[in-house]
Amino acid sequence: MLNDFIKIRALIFLITPLISFLLSPALSLAVAPQVAAHVDKTVGLNSDGTVVIVGWTGNGEDEANSWTGIKQVAAGYDHVVGLKTDGTVVAVGWNGDGQLDVESWAGIQQLAAGYYHTVGLKANGAVVAVGNNEDGQSDVGSWTGIQQVAAGKWHTVGLKSDGTVVALGWNYYGQLGVESWTGIQQVAAGAYHTVGLKANGTVVAVGYNGDGQCDVGSWDGIQQVTAGEFHTVGLKADGTVVAVGYNVDGQLDVESWAGIQQLAAGGDHTVGLKANGTVVAVGAGSWGQCNVDDWDLMSGSADVDGDGDGFTENQGDCDDNDNSIYPGAPEICGDSIDQDCDGSDEICPQEKIMNMQSIYFLLLGE
Repeated sequence: MLNDFIKIRALIFLITPLISFLLSPALSLAVAPQVAAHVDKTVGLNSDGTVVIVGWTGNGEDEANSWTGIKQVAAGYDHVVGLKTDGTVVAVGWNGDGQLDVESWAGIQQLAAGYYHTVGLKANGAVVAVGNNEDGQSDVGSWTGIQQVAAGKWHTVGLKSDGTVVALGWNYYGQLGVESWTGIQQVAAGAYHTVGLKANGTVVAVGYNGDGQCDVGSWDGIQQVTAGEFHTVGLKADGTVVAVGYNVDGQLDVESWAGIQQLAAGGDHTVGLKANGTVVAVGAGSWGQCNVDDWDLMSGSADVDGDGDGFTENQGDCDDNDNSIYPGAPEICGDSIDQDCDGSDEICPQEKIMNMQSIYFLLLGE
């Protein structure tokens, strides 16, 4: 009996630290990788809850690279928001309309970001919003029974638990004309159009159609939709992708994609997350928003060329936010900037002469 008691005590002693570790907040539980996009940026959520971003980050959006514990991301025109695993929200970027004022939010289960407003869906089906409200796009306080939200340029869309849809904001192009929709299981919002995915895999769309972005009536077998500024993209159940709308920058060139599990659409680019965690992108890339070839969101590694100069930090780029600074770049002497990343600024010829004169006089004792 005594031996059994000692064995039990020993077992408890051994497993108690393990139980404490498993219950500890320090244990990082994997989240589903995700991509998000807006006009000139692409954001990736790694499976370890960290975030990567490429494209225009002139308003501090790249501060999202330091986030941890994130389970969903959304991108606005000049801001990025992240939903933490505890239901709170973080945001970085431009805050001229108050779109970053989310510090008091709690109990959030999904986020959406418009051009200048941010929308949060609470676990109880209520919705909160901050930011620009010139067209009433943030007047969501009376909404209930919502299960998903989407944000366009000046409008906000909510999918109700019964498959119907509500929308408010600017309606010049009829993008709020969703009152007759039923059987919807997901919504997306472009700049001036709204897209709904039906439970049977077909798609409906209303709003501006000057570029054919609402011509989705023939689609079937779709399992996710996303909307860019003037284009619409659909993910088929077999992992292939279809797209309609504006294509001047090649944002619709997705016909060769396969193995895709999630999509995002920016202003003039389209992003696809593959089942293996790698990412593909097509379309406008002048700000580097399509530089996702090295991303592996499943493993949490993303050696990103943030400024599009052909070099990443791991390749020796000593300032990956400035495309004039990279290994071997032309050096400008005397400006206190190490353009070629060799560890020092180049000394100008005149300074070299003065330094040599100083050494000479020092040696002479003068």
